[in-house]
Formats: sequence, structure tokens, C-alpha cells
Amino acid sequence: MRLLWLTVPLVVLAAGGAAAEARIKDISSIREARSNQLIGYGLVAGLKATGDSLRSAPFTEQSITSMLERMGVNIRGLGARTRNVAAVMVTAELPPFSSPGNRIDVTVTSMGDASSLAGGALIMTALQAADGQVYAVAQGSVSVSGFEAKGQNEVLTHGVPTAGRIAGGAMVERSSPSPSPSSGVLHLELKNPDFSTAVLILDAVNSHTQRRYGVRLAQDNGPASVAVQLPKRVSPSRFIAEIGSLQVRPDSPARIIIDERTGTIVISQNVKVSRVAVTHGNLTVRVTDTPSVSQPQPFSKGETVVTAETSVKAGQASGNFAVLDGVDLQTLVTGLNRMGLKPPGIIAILQAIKTAGALQAELVVQ
Repeated sequence: MRLLWLTVPLVVLAAGGAAAEARIKDISSIREARSNQLIGYGLVAGLKATGDSLRSAPFTEQSITSMLERMGVNIRGLGARTRNVAAVMVTAELPPFSSPGNRIDVTVTSMGDASSLAGGALIMTALQAADGQVYAVAQGSVSVSGFEAKGQNEVLTHGVPTAGRIAGGAMVERSSPSPSPSSGVLHLELKNPDFSTAVLILDAVNSHTQRRYGVRLAQDNGPASVAVQLPKRVSPSRFIAEIGSLQVRPDSPARIIIDERTGTIVISQNVKVSRVAVTHGNLTVRVTDTPSVSQPQPFSKGETVVTAETSVKAGQASGNFAVLDGVDLQTLVTGLNRMGLKPPGIIAILQAIKTAGALQAELVVQ
């Protein structure tokens, strides 16, 4: 008897055999310490004829006129035609507990028909939150990762040259609006809501507070959050640091994620497949057109025409039955890989197994 070993590439991305422990601070956030979004409108100057055309972007011309009027320069009615300025939207995220003087990163995106923001500098722009208050002011040179090079007959574009970033480009002018805990209660918001994970966090926090403070301080608040009472005579910062470092083993639902555009398949560790036999054969149809020239007979007054000879061939690869019995994740992945399938074939098989009722997991197709 001869053994044949077949090695195929692994196209199914799978989690490990056992769930890894994670800190509470990595799988949850504190409702009372949230970040806030900031937005502003400004101008990027210093562009090398790659800015907005003022005729196509009248708001850029109005912004330039208003800015220069505030500086004592009146160009109203003169019809400026510069291409060195672009109107942009400036966005940033204000972290919790930010104080005046801290610096944050900002993102700059073009609004008009500018072709590139490379080499430009953002003029001082006020950044507002949803309450209409100014919390930061942004200014600085824009860093653009993309570029565009054009010639007479060809244009080469890499990345997005109309969007850039300024590292530390905004200075905080007002403290972050972080609400204080109501009635001395913190709420741990789960990033992936799950009843099992919430119970694990609840038990871990209560075990810690019972051992350290002699009282159970965590309360059940549904699958999305856990309410924790602040202990007396302990600073909130110290207590948050303590419970944030506690280790839990988060649970995850049985789910298969399929991205048909890229052929990516991600299978979570809890996926189970009932015993099922699978076969898969590829049908290939090849149509070939061979051009040929048809010459008329001598003295027939005919015309020379180009004709095509079409050849159609169909073939189907042989498919053998394979038994998949997903006792665990490794068995399922090994069984699919032994069939020597490409990602489209694996996607088709998983969808068929789900239709047959043998796939004990949620199938998400993107």
C-alpha cells in the first residue's frame, strides 16, 4: 500500500483551540469616560496649483474672502483665481480626561475639486463638538500618503492624495466633557455584547471586591454592560485600574464570516458541523473563437470577409465524497483542506451545509 501526502494552502482563518484570557479594560469601556468627536471647516494653503478651482468651488472663494477680510485685506469683487488653496473638513477625536494644552491628531479631507493636498498647510481651524462648543484648534502641515502624477496621455494615482493627517496638529483648549459617575456607579460597556462574557466580568469583579473590600460591588445590567459601585474611601482612578487589569476568558458566538470579494473565510472556535458527506466538482466551459479569412473565388465579384470558427469544450473535474464531522474546529478545517478546494469552493460548501441544517453556526456573507 502506498501513501500519498497532499499539501494544500490553508485558506480558512481559524481561531486557536482555546479562548485566550483578556483584560477587562481590553474588552469593555467605561460609559462615564467616553471620547467625543470634533469637526471643523478650514482652508489648506500652499498647494502647488493642485487646489480648488474657485469657479467650480464657490465656497472656497467665499472662505478666502472672509478670511482675508478678518485680516484687513479686501478682495471682494476682484475675482481671485488662485489654485493654491483648498477647502477641507477637519475631524478629530477628543479622548476622555483631555485637558487644555494636550495635543491630538486630526484628519484633513478635501471638499472641492482639489487634486492633491500634498505640500499644503492647514490654516488655524476651530474644532467643535456636538454641543457647538470649541474644544480644540488645529493648524499645521498636512501629511499625505498618496500621490498623483499625470502626463499628456497617462495618469498615475497611488492612494488618496486628497486626504491627509496632521500628527498632534490640534491643541485642546477646553477640558473633555466627561460626565462624573452618577450615584458613585461605573458602567462597563462590553465592546461585543454577550450574556456569557457579561457574567464572567460580573463574577471576576465581585470576586476581586469581595476579597479586597469585603463586599460584592458589581451588579448584573444585561448583556451589554455591568454596573459597578465605587467603594468608599478609594479613589476612582485606583479602583478603575484594579478592575481593568482583571483577567477573564470572553466567550464568542459560533459564527462564520465570508467575504466573497476577497475569498476570505473566518471561522470562530465554537462552530460545529453535524456529520455530513460532501462532494464538489468544478464544471469548466471553454469557448474559443479562431478568426479566419474567407477569400472569394476568382472572377466571382465577391468580397474578402473575416469569419470566426467557434469551438466549445466542456469538462467537469471528478469529485469524491468526503465526510465532515466537526467535533471541533481543527477537524472542520482539516476536512475542508483535504478536499483541495479553493476559497470559492469552500464558500459554496459552507453555504450548502448551512442549507442542509448541518452547520451549527451563524453564516454571515459580506
